Amino acid sequence: MAQHTSFRVGKVRADLRSKVWYLTYFEDGQRRRASKDAARQMAAQINSQSEVGAPAALSFESVSLEELQTRWLRHHEQVLRSSVQTINRYRAATKHFLEFVAKARVPRTTSHFRAPHAEEFVRHLRTIEVAPNGHANSKKRLLLDKGIKFILETCRALLNFAIKRRHLSPYAENPFSVIDLDRIPIETRRPILIFSADDERRFFEACDDWQFPLFATLEMTGMRPGELAHLLLPDDLDLERSLLFVRNKPKLGWQVKTRSEREIPIAPALRDVLQVVIGTRCGGPVFLRRRFANGQTPMSDEANQKGLEQELAHLVAIREAEQGQPITRPERAVMARMLWSEAGALKPDRIRHEFMRLTRAIGHPHQTAPKLFRHLFATNLQDANVDPLIRSELMGHSIGASSMSGNGLGMTANYTHIRPETRRQQLEAAINLRPIVEHCRSWLTTLATRQNNPSEGLT
Repeated sequence: MAQHTSFRVGKVRADLRSKVWYLTYFEDGQRRRASKDAARQMAAQINSQSEVGAPAALSFESVSLEELQTRWLRHHEQVLRSSVQTINRYRAATKHFLEFVAKARVPRTTSHFRAPHAEEFVRHLRTIEVAPNGHANSKKRLLLDKGIKFILETCRALLNFAIKRRHLSPYAENPFSVIDLDRIPIETRRPILIFSADDERRFFEACDDWQFPLFATLEMTGMRPGELAHLLLPDDLDLERSLLFVRNKPKLGWQVKTRSEREIPIAPALRDVLQVVIGTRCGGPVFLRRRFANGQTPMSDEANQKGLEQELAHLVAIREAEQGQPITRPERAVMARMLWSEAGALKPDRIRHEFMRLTRAIGHPHQTAPKLFRHLFATNLQDANVDPLIRSELMGHSIGASSMSGNGLGMTANYTHIRPETRRQQLEAAINLRPIVEHCRSWLTTLATRQNNPSEGLT
């Protein structure tokens, strides 16, 4: 009985040549190889897709890795609307990837980049040196494991995007998933060493009158430096109710890292400190730059969030009229930063710079990140046995309905409602375990003694 060497399913033809079956269908005239049974099944699938004008199952568009990065970042910008900072981090991470592809002898297209090439990229990352703070003149060091893992996870996300957009063969796996990134251990990282009670005492004794409220607030609220720098009067600070609010300000070019807004009770000692900081002001940033701390403000003290938003919208309208086209989000972010600066707001980098000056002064030059106070805050809550749900709320961590969120609360979080007085009692109990409360009282006493005329403000 003669063997059939060809068959047809609708618009798809299969031909046997030697021991290989070839499918032919009319989409760019491409031919695919498969076994006879698989070919028959695939032929039927492709035929049905062809009938309705859908992309065929085996079709894909191979693009350069440079073009893939462009499309992926554009997707985050225009579709997902990721924050400008997040997009910049993704761009910096994938820049290492593209530089490697340009220099090494590896394929530069999505369809030919394979797991062995990804493994070669991992080895490459372990050899390059970078400036830890991104400054060109800083002393360089090898990438830490945590940084390497972030770059690789970003590249994995990039290739996942390629798979979803049919830039890889339907049968190809993500090269960065094949090498099992999740099993890479984190052996080198920046050490996180929180202050002892003695370290804390010496740190706050070294603070001047302008620095003290900054770092006292970070320790007693657990805020990130960027959150502290973007607090605005009067909406974000209510001293009558002793509450501080961390809110997104997308119209002013700033958002909380996790987008999660939160309410933080203010301990009595911190409330007294903040009252000195704001004085009689009723608008503008809560914490002003050093040169504006003596009762002078760069803008009217009536400049609240709504007023600043209107001012930025006005500046954007002028710029767009001059350019004849809408400005980009990065351009808007630059204009927003300039407006914050004109309003007298601190830059988060300035907080870090002041922190490093103080840690050097007390003999801890290795401590370079003011995020230390956030670690100290969380540790203090743990030491005081603060309820886990309250801890998550105060830290601004997301609480999901699934135990996969890592907080161990699971569905209980959806049914648990914390009373404000409970949150306040537990926070104050935790803060009272640290010497910061006594530091605040001492600072206020010293300030009152030294300043005979309160109108002179902070030094």
